[in-house]
Amino acid sequence: MESPIDSYLRRIHAEIAELKDGKPYSTIPAMANVDPENFGIALATVDGMVYEIGDTREEFTIQSISKPFTYGLALEDLGNEAVDAKVDVEPSGDSFNEISLAEGTGRPANAMINAGALTATSLIRGSGGQSGFKRILSTYSAFAGRQLSVSESVFESELKHGHRNTALAYLLRSFNIIEEDPTPVLEDYFRQCSVLVNCFDLSIMAATLANGGRNPRSGKQVLGIGPVERVLSVMMTSGMYDDAGAWISSVGMPGKSGVAGGIIAVLPGQVGLAVYSPPLDEHGSSVRGLATAQRLSRDMELHFVRAARTGRSAIRAAYDVTETPSGIRRNDEAADVLRGHGHRARVIELNGDLLFAGTESMVRELSSLEDDVELVVLDLRRTDQVSDVALRMLEMSREGLSGAGRELVLIEADGSVAENLGPSAKHPVASFASRNAAVEYCENRLLERYGNRLLLPDHVPVTASPALSPLDAADAAALEALMSPKSFDDGDVIRRVGLRFGGVYFITRGKVSSTSPGPSAARVKLNTLSAGMTFGELALGSGSRQETTVRAMGPVELMVLSAEAISELESTDPRLAIALWKALTRDAYTRVEQYLRESAVRIRE
Repeated sequence: MESPIDSYLRRIHAEIAELKDGKPYSTIPAMANVDPENFGIALATVDGMVYEIGDTREEFTIQSISKPFTYGLALEDLGNEAVDAKVDVEPSGDSFNEISLAEGTGRPANAMINAGALTATSLIRGSGGQSGFKRILSTYSAFAGRQLSVSESVFESELKHGHRNTALAYLLRSFNIIEEDPTPVLEDYFRQCSVLVNCFDLSIMAATLANGGRNPRSGKQVLGIGPVERVLSVMMTSGMYDDAGAWISSVGMPGKSGVAGGIIAVLPGQVGLAVYSPPLDEHGSSVRGLATAQRLSRDMELHFVRAARTGRSAIRAAYDVTETPSGIRRNDEAADVLRGHGHRARVIELNGDLLFAGTESMVRELSSLEDDVELVVLDLRRTDQVSDVALRMLEMSREGLSGAGRELVLIEADGSVAENLGPSAKHPVASFASRNAAVEYCENRLLERYGNRLLLPDHVPVTASPALSPLDAADAAALEALMSPKSFDDGDVIRRVGLRFGGVYFITRGKVSSTSPGPSAARVKLNTLSAGMTFGELALGSGSRQETTVRAMGPVELMVLSAEAISELESTDPRLAIALWKALTRDAYTRVEQYLRESAVRIRE
């Protein structure tokens, strides 16, 4: 099944591609002939999953998007205090190439404007046999997770036509901000701006910043958390130059643009976004890139105010229903069907917050299900917050599952999520308060599809009860003659906890539920018993006291072998009494084994 995130990106890519405003950057001749229709979007999570659409592998030069990464390397080399002495951290409110130098000291306002970026480049020294620029290129490559290269044609064009940057470099030299000949600094700066990247690369670079400086795909720690913290802070206030206020308000993530048409945004702890589209607005930022960032921030709730908590996978556990079967006792034929087809019903336990990161991990799990999974149970009981984006992605997942002939089932305390899904759907989403009830539903669906109607019978005579299957027909008929019929309406209590042994109850029609006292005042549902099953006999192993309360679920018909009838049987026909107890012991052992397996699952929870 296609991920709802992929389908969402495809839709907004088609919509935003209709924007025809802006023009590609033409000041550098080598960049003037780019195709203005190029448009790619890449979204990378902090665990390395990348969603991409459009021209995400089209190479272009990194330009000013290089600035945060060089600034981070300078901070890693020298520390905040030494770097702060050369370049400030204040928003300038000016465009990227303005002369924003402090009066008297000549210190640039921040490292995102050209004057500050030139200063940061001047602080990178050669080390370990590598020149300053080789170290810059190696750092960019480590952020991207692959070896990057330089466009020599763009570099030569920048070197020839970068007069304003040349003037800035010499002005910085006059204030001793750049302490040596500015010519090598200019060359390194023009080379770093000419590094070739694609949209996929930039998304990984942004995700590496979001991941505290560790590349989510290679696992390499490229930058320490201290420099990352400073870099993202300056990106937030100054990365979009004189458009920074509007960016923070509408996007709410640290961001950086480049005149080649690239733009990145970073949501710490969750995701890195990259967009490539060459036409620029008056601030030098990609028109489509800005529109995409605004759209994703709104639709995916990525603004830092909404997504303040660190993102993590919402998947707690995933397993099929054969690992945690329902409390219903099945006959041998039904049990065989469920063993053979139980893998077709998958339970996915979620926890934490379903903000963007949690939602992404959820839909990724749903999208990667094996083709033979037909029923998907989402256990939402441990989720703290289900955001609007989670509801939208769930609805898209439900539609995708339904279109593939699959069914979504929910486990939640109040049914509120199910009420918000598929309001116009032909069939509402099935929702249950307990896993046991949801698994029972899935088992019945599998039996309907892969068994036959006899595996879910409406009526089972005593003589066909699985509990009496070890007996021959004559003995089963003799026991039936000792029983008395009883009937109950929906909700009637048949046996209450604490009662003395009252006999063995054979269900011939309908269903009953058994509950026991929980750790609080609430009662815990243990299982559901249907036609052909028995209850009451376990009281003999519990001090002759009923350990559960049994209640009718709809109309119920029973045949009861009373305690008095059993006592009489032991006196008049000891052989049959022994045969009965052997049969019931065999059946009870099977039930206890199942309870122990379910208890182990509850302990894990």
